[in-house]
Amino acid sequence: MTNSSETRLADDAAREPDQGRLRRLMRYIPLIAPVLLWAVPCWVLLHAGQQWPAAVRLAGTAVFVLGLVGMPLAMMHGHGRRQQDRAAIAGDALLGISWVLFTWSVLLGALLRLALTLADVGDGQDRARIVTWSVLGTAAVLLAWGYAEARRVPRVRRLDVELPRLGAGLDGTRVALITDTHYGPLDRARWSERVCETVNTLEADLVCHTGDIADGTAERRRAQAASLGTVRATKARVYVTGNHEYYSEAQGWVDLMDELGWEPLRNRHLLLERGGDTLVVAGVDDVTAESSGLAGHHADLAGALAGADPGLPVLLLAHQPKFVERAAADGIDLQLSGHTHGGQIWPFHHLVRIDQPVLAGLSRHGARTLLYTSRGTGFWGPPFRVFAPSEITLLVLRSPQRPTAA
Repeated sequence: MTNSSETRLADDAAREPDQGRLRRLMRYIPLIAPVLLWAVPCWVLLHAGQQWPAAVRLAGTAVFVLGLVGMPLAMMHGHGRRQQDRAAIAGDALLGISWVLFTWSVLLGALLRLALTLADVGDGQDRARIVTWSVLGTAAVLLAWGYAEARRVPRVRRLDVELPRLGAGLDGTRVALITDTHYGPLDRARWSERVCETVNTLEADLVCHTGDIADGTAERRRAQAASLGTVRATKARVYVTGNHEYYSEAQGWVDLMDELGWEPLRNRHLLLERGGDTLVVAGVDDVTAESSGLAGHHADLAGALAGADPGLPVLLLAHQPKFVERAAADGIDLQLSGHTHGGQIWPFHHLVRIDQPVLAGLSRHGARTLLYTSRGTGFWGPPFRVFAPSEITLLVLRSPQRPTAA
């Protein structure tokens, strides 16, 4: 009889070559992806039977080559050590443009060509040119609309959330949520002021920011974040770190939020009392905090709840939705998260769902735990939002014990 440990060792040894090949392939993805993003649209729009004049093909191909070369260079200078905002703006814009062109070259290009062929519309050249103009027109409309969506002040999304353990005195508690503001290379100081003005119209008892305040250090983005100090809440303003804080000296952001009058809930909680009942409002560092190497930063749910009465309902702030697995295991009543941006530029949401259990909205996990995932208040990188609108959220907490209207 074969020893089971020997069998496992043999299986592991057999898997090692496959895992090694996968790791080697992953190293090439940053090189392959830009080529695909620019080469596929170039082929579909210029070289797939359109028979454009040579000057058009040459000029168009040159534009795509410039995009292919310029985008990685701009991203490297913008988001690498040099942190050049102008380069970041250019690189981010090119990334968004190439993604939209790639998506619709593949989807619309293939479907439209098939439909035209089945309908016997024109000859091959006519069909190819119809595809080109249709893809370019669709991309232009979506990019213009997506830019307007990304730059506008988000609409307020309102919803009631019933928590079975919430006391009657807390019924009607208003919780405003903003997240993923991502102050960055594009100066959004005025936008930030208008977002904070909108939050103040909600007359919230509790205002929450679930991380990813900015791309850049607190010192560098202070002017854009300063308006957060004007936000009003009748009970408290609370904040937890997101993964982007850990790319930009997270402790500086914690200190600045504290300076602006927000309560950083770093693996701790506070009590919100209303009408004789109490709600535990807890927060944890982002799940990437520990790998950042920053002393004292890590996600610690047990620490966040230490000393809290286990019989009280708990509202937990955690930047990433996937933390809900731990929250559900601990019987948390409601977790608030961001991080996903709702995908930001369709159909990127399919990739987000590989990493996160939920894209947006209210969902149930386990016997008790509800999770609300915001699509985010700002945007990251490319200044576009396509089929993923930003939001400011107002959650009205409801108790099953609330008196019914006569």
